[in-house]
Amino acid sequence: MMIKGVLFDFSGTLFRVESVRSWLAAVLAEQEMRVDAAAFERYAEGLTAAGALPGGPAPQHVPDRLAEVWATRDESAERHREAYVGLARQVALPDPGLYDALYDRHRSPAAWRPYPDAEEVLGSLRASGIRVCVVSNIGWDLRPVFRAHGLDARVDAYVLSYEHGVQKPDPQLFHTACTLIQQDPTDVVMVGDDRHADGGAAALGCDVRFVEHLPVEERPDALRALGLVP
Repeated sequence: MMIKGVLFDFSGTLFRVESVRSWLAAVLAEQEMRVDAAAFERYAEGLTAAGALPGGPAPQHVPDRLAEVWATRDESAERHREAYVGLARQVALPDPGLYDALYDRHRSPAAWRPYPDAEEVLGSLRASGIRVCVVSNIGWDLRPVFRAHGLDARVDAYVLSYEHGVQKPDPQLFHTACTLIQQDPTDVVMVGDDRHADGGAAALGCDVRFVEHLPVEERPDALRALGLVP
């Protein structure tokens, strides 16, 4: 196919969030709180099991009281915060202010790193005249992350679930993205790491290609290997 547009997922595709331990350590430092090594490990292991870090490990179990908000967490900013702060509250942290501080930390550009080949691939697409849109299930504005890492100029449009009240795999998000970059879906490739959510683009006729959601150090060239640029 002649590729005229590419839709990219955000977390696990173009960027990867920091580890749970880095996340927790950063917030404790920001709050000027010290805990001993055993307590730190206990908190980190609990937050990991709870799935409290958006973009991090999935919850091992979602409590019944959070099941409904978890299922629709990406449809609004309020639901996203409620879901993830609720998961974090399963862990007995030393200060009640830490739960909101942890949530706020994950929205900061410092919490995210682009994959090694993201800048090259986005730059090559721009140079080739191929339009790019980021399509993400998310509860907050990720544009500052792209700006902070110098990638915003390589993206033509953003379609964020919380701004539209629907989440992938709903075809509406992919249709909106194709409309924004003015391309027919049959000329567009969707790139993501979630076969269920990102695979929804196939319903419109998009080609769908996948990468693995791995740590940055373990995935140096998966985007480059997709053959998006002639």
